[in-house]
Amino acid sequence: MSARPSLQRHLWGWAAGALVMVWLTLALAAWNSGHHEAREITDGKLVSVARLLLMPHDQASLDTKENQATHRREYALDLIVLRWTGDRLVEDTHAMAPLLGLTTPPSPGLRTVRVSQGQGGQPREWRMYAAADDQGNRAAVLVDMDERYDLGADLAEHVVLPVLLVLPLVMLVLWLAIRRGLQPLSRLSADVAALDTTAGQRLQSDHRFREFASSVEAINHLVDSLQEQARRERAFASDVAHELRTPLASLALGAAAARQAPTPESLERLEKDALRAGRILQQLLDLARVQRDALAQSSTAMDLGALAASVVEDHVPRAYEQDHELALLRPDAAVKVQVPAMLAELALRNLVDNAIRHTPAGTQIQVDVWSGPSTQGVSVSDDGGRAGAFGAPTSDGLGLGLRLVERMAEQMGARLETGDALTPMTTRFALVWPTSDSQK
Repeated sequence: MSARPSLQRHLWGWAAGALVMVWLTLALAAWNSGHHEAREITDGKLVSVARLLLMPHDQASLDTKENQATHRREYALDLIVLRWTGDRLVEDTHAMAPLLGLTTPPSPGLRTVRVSQGQGGQPREWRMYAAADDQGNRAAVLVDMDERYDLGADLAEHVVLPVLLVLPLVMLVLWLAIRRGLQPLSRLSADVAALDTTAGQRLQSDHRFREFASSVEAINHLVDSLQEQARRERAFASDVAHELRTPLASLALGAAAARQAPTPESLERLEKDALRAGRILQQLLDLARVQRDALAQSSTAMDLGALAASVVEDHVPRAYEQDHELALLRPDAAVKVQVPAMLAELALRNLVDNAIRHTPAGTQIQVDVWSGPSTQGVSVSDDGGRAGAFGAPTSDGLGLGLRLVERMAEQMGARLETGDALTPMTTRFALVWPTSDSQK
């Protein structure tokens, strides 16, 4: 199987292609605009020089309609020329020397000068360049700043207008590139939306780009988890049906027998079957309560030792009545876990209650709280030799109760472990959490 291409390179390729197209379009517009402006500027310079050469000889001839139209169309600027031989002014095309106050030739260089246009007139700015040669000849050329500003505005308009015309094309190219580049992601989203998780449908792993591999794997893992959860729900429903079938059938038989020949024994048996069915229903209610309230509860740092002491204390009278020896072992240091308080208490109560209810009289029941290098938790052990594997349905509701504890452990981020009982104990159930150090 060949290596999958990168989505990053795919998107970069389309974006780079769009940028190249945009750049080529703008470059073409700039090329055409540059040639147009160069033609206008050079033509305008030719017009300006021609007008300058004719101006001292025939001023009136420059005001013809043809010359004025050419002046408006091209970038033709009116230039003013002053020339000196030594300190003597020999040429002044527009009689500007008196207005400028130039009694002597100006020093070489560029400068901006202001000229008043008679009394009450607004002063005008002129840009002047002066130069001199080795023979003492000097010259100055002036251009009206207003005309130069108009020329700049006209140039800017000719540059900006093509860009504005190209902008819709640029936006269209970018939109097409983005749409084409994101098509693989859109296809993946459509595949995810079309998944039928109830049927166990999984995403195909042949998506083109390697960046999708982790997402596809995570989604498939989620589908598998949902399927596993559905399988556990079906198994749990089967266990509930099995657990309820026995006491309900016994209740029906007992009720029929009691109706025909009511005896203390038949009534006592009927009462026990009713209580057994009631305990199963109570366990189902506890499970519903856990599933309803687990998300609403906030986790708190709970001391397992203090919790175990409270639960053991509550069960001492009942253990004494049924001739059980109930003990607690816990370390001096606090063993804390971050869990919803109600879940932890209900899970431990179910384990202790199961040990008391489902072991023969004279059984030793021990609750241990511990903390090790990688795990910590609380366990309930007994030496009653209880039969039946974990989770197996029994006629007395033991399997359903442990299923309930298992659900609670999942909600608390723990696991329910069985076995590994130390002599003389024969049965052990433990709620186990990883320590904070092992999670790092």
